[in-house]
Amino acid sequence: LRVVKFRRTGESSRSDEDVVSGEHEIQIEGVRTELEPVELEDGAAVPKEFANPTDDTFMVEDAVEAIGFGKFQWKLSVVTGLAWANAMEMMILSILAPQLHCEWRLPSWQVALLTSVVFVGMMSSSTLWGNISDQYGRKTGLKISVLWTLYYGILSGFAPVYGWILVLRGLVGFGIGGVPQSVTLYAEFLPMKARAKCILLIEVFWAIGTVFEVLLAVLVMPTLGWRWLLILSALPLLLFAVLCFWLPESARYDVLSGNQEKAIATLKRIATENGAPMPLGKLIISRQEDRGKMRDLFTPHFRWTTLLLWFIWFSNAFSYYGLVLLTTEFFQAGDVCSISSRRQEVKAKCSLTCEYLTEEDYTDLLWTTLSEFPGVLVTLWIIDRIGRKKTMALSFLVFSFCSLLLFLCVGRNVLTVLLFIARAFISGGFQAAYVYTPEVYPTATRALGLGTCSGMARVGALITPFIAQV
Repeated sequence: LRVVKFRRTGESSRSDEDVVSGEHEIQIEGVRTELEPVELEDGAAVPKEFANPTDDTFMVEDAVEAIGFGKFQWKLSVVTGLAWANAMEMMILSILAPQLHCEWRLPSWQVALLTSVVFVGMMSSSTLWGNISDQYGRKTGLKISVLWTLYYGILSGFAPVYGWILVLRGLVGFGIGGVPQSVTLYAEFLPMKARAKCILLIEVFWAIGTVFEVLLAVLVMPTLGWRWLLILSALPLLLFAVLCFWLPESARYDVLSGNQEKAIATLKRIATENGAPMPLGKLIISRQEDRGKMRDLFTPHFRWTTLLLWFIWFSNAFSYYGLVLLTTEFFQAGDVCSISSRRQEVKAKCSLTCEYLTEEDYTDLLWTTLSEFPGVLVTLWIIDRIGRKKTMALSFLVFSFCSLLLFLCVGRNVLTVLLFIARAFISGGFQAAYVYTPEVYPTATRALGLGTCSGMARVGALITPFIAQV
């Protein structure tokens, strides 16, 4: 009786050409016989008799790495980028404040409160949206927050008096607090090698949103006014709400929720769109009941990481939004040397003294806003070369240096250049933080970790208007 001998070393005896052609052979004491290839259904496990023991199972991370970056991720970049373009709702603060200051004759503290109330809403909701995303899904939390922001953003354009717009903009801020969850959803579909660069690329949509807001203000403000500006600024979120029907839920979240079938279906969809094969074997299910708990952020392993990240996000937001709000005041003053004397004159007269933004102000505001693009490019170039932490440190150092130079008596042109460089690097620091934070936390607490960091950023932004505008 002849005996069939199989190799069990875990190494393949086939050449690369055999693998490509799908040919399989066995050796029967000198007789070479070809076997017919057996086709398995997508996602089906390889029979244990023939599978390498290391290939019997795989996790979602393994599947994402095996499928790689392709057509699906490009589509996802655009869809989640539209949610990230809600920077329009933030950039509008520096345009709306001077307009209402003059039109409604608001004192300086009410102008500052109009900006701060947005950050109060963001601060109060960031952790909530993180919990919702961890408990009910990334897509669910993101979709609800975007629809919330869209609804109250449009209603803001119909506010009859100051009290109403104060409440409505606060509710807009409440919704904006959940938009950073788009980074969580996006990151969980990216292979590790492409994650940093892709998250930075999605930050381009933030820059696009800020630039588009300034251009929209130039076109709308002189003719239609600030109400139409508020309504039209919600359009990117409307487009995102429509495209949400295409957006899948995170496969990693589905696995943690014990929903194996849905996770496999999502992975098959990605593999099909990318034209890549699914890993062979069985998807490992790791059900975890307790997800998104605040105490998980303060375990011995993550305690100092959480505290340091909170400080970084606080300082980053304080600096970034302070620069955005101060830019219009700098340009209205004309040069740095006249700002202090101008403040004294205003206090001596009345806190209701105001000036509308001129065409020149909008032009210079556009130039400084465009700085976010080189900020993305610089961060993109250095973040994998020197690392996440060193990128943040370098960005904050250059920003601080340029900010100190603003204390010197410089003309409008030099002022514009300094603001351009400072904003480029502080936005780059923000982008590096958005890359580092989702990577440092595990899947179970990733959304909550990002949400709490975002909440601390809103605390810093909340303080900013009373320093920059009062």
